[in-house]
Amino acid sequence: MNRRTTMTATVARTASAVVVAVGVVLTVLIGCDVTRPPRREAAVPTAPPGSTPTAAGPRSPVAGGSSAHRITVAGRERTFRLYRPAKLSPSAPAPLVVMLHGALGNGRQAEMAYGWNATAEREGFVVAYPDGLQRSWAVSAHCCGQPAHDGVDDVAFVVATVADISARLSIDPNRTYAAGISNGGMLAYRLACETTTFAAIGVVAGTLLGPCPSPAPISLVHIHGTADDVVPYDGRPGKLDNGGAGRRPVKIDGGPVADQVDRWRKVARCAAPQARTAGAVTTSAARCPDGRDVELITIADAGHQWPGASPARVERLLGMDPPSTALAATETIWRFFAAHPRNS
Repeated sequence: MNRRTTMTATVARTASAVVVAVGVVLTVLIGCDVTRPPRREAAVPTAPPGSTPTAAGPRSPVAGGSSAHRITVAGRERTFRLYRPAKLSPSAPAPLVVMLHGALGNGRQAEMAYGWNATAEREGFVVAYPDGLQRSWAVSAHCCGQPAHDGVDDVAFVVATVADISARLSIDPNRTYAAGISNGGMLAYRLACETTTFAAIGVVAGTLLGPCPSPAPISLVHIHGTADDVVPYDGRPGKLDNGGAGRRPVKIDGGPVADQVDRWRKVARCAAPQARTAGAVTTSAARCPDGRDVELITIADAGHQWPGASPARVERLLGMDPPSTALAATETIWRFFAAHPRNS
């Protein structure tokens, strides 16, 4: 190869490297939006793409009470629990609440700990308790745990779960809701950012991670203790944060909770919030277009827990703080959900 040919090849390689470098820089500056999939549509009562029931043949109706279910999503077998009050009419569409456990928890733990089944019996709705892989949910590239490291699409799993339930039961798509604690609350935020499945979400001791430029037009209630040391209210790194390193990354960098909720209100074009305080509980509520509301409920000196839950051995084993008695989170979230169906 002569000198002129060598120089030409070197220039070509250099130009190619510059193009790649510019692309990487633009990706970093823009954020994850360039690779984030488009918003998933609301689940409908048909088999979701990429998912299959475990039993062959047509789906059978779901019996009353608590039951375990399996579906396959993106080649992975996934599991969830379902609670159906026996008194529910088989023909009248019922509301559905998807309850997302925190890191180190699972669906059964969430079913036992937070009192949703009793509320469902009294109010007449269905509750689903999905299981995260390795007891965690992937909500960003750096959180949380093995699912984040492996790039698991937990948003697709939850949407598939709703579709599977809707194919077995009469579910009202305008009264389908998601609630979650901690890592599960983070996933609830991602569901609002990336899907049109839910009419409202309820978050306890969680935060929004990753970009969310145009969330679906839904209502939000966020409950947080000011003494939370896992997902701190002021946005500093929590005690479990490892900077997003290793095979079980945990990087929680959503910023102060009040700022997060304020940004959500601005995106939703809400009016200025009105605050009221009763004892340790302060509620800041903002009315938004189309009948939506965004509420932030803070509990003074409350830690990382589900307020109003019964103290349980499993909660102590998970290292969670004793539940605050200043508020019953399940009742509060359900009342908010019941008042905020999707406006068709």
